[in-house]
Amino acid sequence: MTRAETCVVACAEAWRGDGAVLASSAGLIPHLGARLAQLTFAPDLLVTDGEATLLRDGAAEGWLPYRQVFATVAAGTRHVMMGASQLDRFGNSNISCIGDWERPRRQLLGVRGAPGNTINHTTSYWVPRHSPRVFVDKVDMVSGIGGDRGAHEIRVVVTDLAVLDFATPDRSMRLRSTHPGVSVGEVVAATGFPLTIPSPAVPVTRDPTSAELTLIRDRLDPGSQRER
Repeated sequence: MTRAETCVVACAEAWRGDGAVLASSAGLIPHLGARLAQLTFAPDLLVTDGEATLLRDGAAEGWLPYRQVFATVAAGTRHVMMGASQLDRFGNSNISCIGDWERPRRQLLGVRGAPGNTINHTTSYWVPRHSPRVFVDKVDMVSGIGGDRGAHEIRVVVTDLAVLDFATPDRSMRLRSTHPGVSVGEVVAATGFPLTIPSPAVPVTRDPTSAELTLIRDRLDPGSQRER
């Protein structure tokens, strides 16, 4: 078992219990997670190729034109796992710029679909490098809203170190689990704001089952792109 495989399974778990919603993902690890969930515990999940084709076990099962995606977003029948350049303790995200908005040090993607996603339907995040540069006290620009600004639901944040959620009274970030071999101290040191830490002990992110490992290695990603 590798850290990448743990992250695939942690991403898959984000969609557990969602039923027949559209699972959208940004990045390889979340995409593998969505497909793994569909093949195992979430058979009703709708998964796309990132464009307009609905997939089931790698084969086309339907067509989802761009205009229909907007209707799906507005209806709330979507759960997207996005990336983020910055995240604060309430799940406000930034994918637009680093530094002052009027004179940023870095220009990024722009807000894109983040406002509509976070106000209309469930949103999760995938962060491949957990660091204080990403997990900041205050984002430089709010692209996607968090729990303190009326987000529909920010469910989980999966990183290369841990799984975090917002299951706290004020909807601030909580450490849900650490990946095998990662200490709580490592996660705290890599986060630029105080985290809620479960008591008495933080669980460990579950291992992939042997069946899940077979699916990941033999069917979903035989070329091992996940390890990059």
